[in-house]
Amino acid sequence: MARIGVQAMMLKESFAEIGPFETLRKIADIGYRAVEVSQIPMNEENVAELERARGELGVEFAALSAQLEGEKGATPYPLAVDLERAVADCRRLGSQMLRIGMAPMGELRSESAVVDYAKRAEKAAQALEGEGISLYYHNHHVEFAKMGGRHVLDILAAEAPSMGLEIDVHWVQRGGLEPVRTLAKYAGRTAMVHLKDYRIGPLSEEGINAQQSGDHATFQRHFWDTVQFAEVGEGNLDFAAIVPASIDAGARYLLVEQDQLYGRTVFEALQISYDNLVALGFQDLF
Repeated sequence: MARIGVQAMMLKESFAEIGPFETLRKIADIGYRAVEVSQIPMNEENVAELERARGELGVEFAALSAQLEGEKGATPYPLAVDLERAVADCRRLGSQMLRIGMAPMGELRSESAVVDYAKRAEKAAQALEGEGISLYYHNHHVEFAKMGGRHVLDILAAEAPSMGLEIDVHWVQRGGLEPVRTLAKYAGRTAMVHLKDYRIGPLSEEGINAQQSGDHATFQRHFWDTVQFAEVGEGNLDFAAIVPASIDAGARYLLVEQDQLYGRTVFEALQISYDNLVALGFQDLF
């Protein structure tokens, strides 16, 4: 059965302040029992606390985060030089998945660059397969740019067939596509989905005043910034349809994520998302 959890990018400040174990205790108290690890240094101290949370709190680690290149010992795991450490930590934390959160933007500058990156990702995915671990790629909106008549994400999927996908529904929407149809398109390739809402916020007072005073450039900047991230159920995405579509696509983990909180604490935001998902009838997925 699929499980709803949390993308730990949201928790990085809490991890730094009170540590991974106490942070995960707080989200477990809300009702979340699955976490995707991201943007936390994977040193021995932090990995030990994550391992403790697994044993004492029953937290599942959906996936850890990786990149293709980098210096040995870095976070995310640089697979070209540190694959063994990534595999060891996956086994220690009971995860069978690694995910690439974003390709370096220079790798997406042209169709040939995307193809080259995908071929290197395929090599890493095949090496991980031999260790019983699968590699996934997480999209933003930039992967829905078209190159040579194909979306960047489709180039990556075609050129790295051993690499699966982690679909972020907010970035799908921001990229100009519809989340449910996109999940159906990538069914069978998608093991994780990011549940992140898409909200149109109010125009700021500064933006309103700029329009009234004729300051068009300032008005436009505030006008564009009305697109916001939101707690699940507080925006415009249809999660009553997205959650079942995610499961139908083969997702094992549905991970709540919110890039900006607009004055709320991370735990307030996660509580709102939890309550809204329960209200939609998805209690059994926690």
